[in-house]
Amino acid sequence: MNRRDFIASTGAGLVTIMLGGCNFMSQDKAQQQSVALAAMDNNTDSKNDRSTKMKITVITGSPHQNGTSALLADKFIEGATAAGHDVFRFNSAFEEVHPCIGCDRCGMNGPCVYQDSMEKLNPELLASNLVAFVTPLYYYGMSAQIKTVIDRFYANNSRLHVSKKAILMATAYNSSDWTFNALTEHYKTLLRYMGWENAGMVLAVGCGTRSVIERTDFPNQAYQLGLNI
Repeated sequence: MNRRDFIASTGAGLVTIMLGGCNFMSQDKAQQQSVALAAMDNNTDSKNDRSTKMKITVITGSPHQNGTSALLADKFIEGATAAGHDVFRFNSAFEEVHPCIGCDRCGMNGPCVYQDSMEKLNPELLASNLVAFVTPLYYYGMSAQIKTVIDRFYANNSRLHVSKKAILMATAYNSSDWTFNALTEHYKTLLRYMGWENAGMVLAVGCGTRSVIERTDFPNQAYQLGLNI
């Protein structure tokens, strides 16, 4: 059975991968492999076509340079670069980003009253075909650092409401089946508002430390997502 027939027969698509700790959670094999297979299927006919090259902005939210979510970002970028995509990485926890104060001086079309590291991000963000959000799970939501960056989208709101794709990658210590519910709903709502298309998620449950996530398949899933996006 070829890959296309496999996906059609299993109903697999770009769905969330949820693997627990060092072991798979109770999901069938097709679902565990769905991100990589679906992305490969979508790109089989044109993976060598230079017109498929994308500009990608990766926004991370962890204050730990070598943490669990940083590893997912590293692997995603490795895969995307290998596929020939142009990748810009913005580590929000290590940049100067002021929180939006709702002054509305920007008129949702810039410039913002704050001249900070968003000046570096904005040109890349506006030019990107795909935006990757990478965050640890803090109190069942995204980190404050990445949320601050998203709030500052407001200054370019009208220009960001264009066709883009997005992905979400996140890590959490917890492994309950509801661990990522609030985060994924927030992400989906954000994309609905922006008019962006979800291109995949990698949600690493049961991965509270770097040593644990390194023993799982999540880093490979992030790599495959980047390689076959």
